[in-house]
Amino acid sequence: MTGTTPATRVTELPAGWLREHMHEALAIYGEAMGYDASVVAGRYGYAVQHTERPGFRAVGAFAATPDGEQLVGFGYGYLVAPGQWWHDQVRAALDRRTAKRWLPGAFEVCELHVHPEAQSRGLGRRLLHALVEGVDAPAALLSTPDADTKAFRLYHADGFVDLARGHHFPGDARPFAILGARLPLRPVPGT
Repeated sequence: MTGTTPATRVTELPAGWLREHMHEALAIYGEAMGYDASVVAGRYGYAVQHTERPGFRAVGAFAATPDGEQLVGFGYGYLVAPGQWWHDQVRAALDRRTAKRWLPGAFEVCELHVHPEAQSRGLGRRLLHALVEGVDAPAALLSTPDADTKAFRLYHADGFVDLARGHHFPGDARPFAILGARLPLRPVPGT
């Protein structure tokens, strides 16, 4: 694994490219989230299906290597809709007023991960902004472990607010925070 350099590029990824390289992307997901190989393997089918959802968009971060480039981070999302697992889980976690205000037409930042060896160099922020730039949605929503992590601090610094805290998704013992930001993103001054 190489560290990121100023030459690390962030670019939009075609859905087909991500489908072909999903194992590579999900390996980064597993490393970043601390999941074991069985959890990562179980995610593959869902992730490929996500590439077919309305409003799907993906971005990747590539670091230069002696042999070309290596994927060191990625993100993807799509428009949320009733009947989608994450939408329905979040709808149940939010009070009625908050759900009505935030869910309709929102863009879910489904995955956004940087390999641990490439973190703390601004790649997460670059990926986040590239992912939601120009998205035709009133808001971006996401869930992240409910802890004082680099990711949690990044989201708050970039204008995300707490919609729910301490939510438990089936299959993960950790509590999660559900966050939302109006688009376009406007970083919070002084953070």
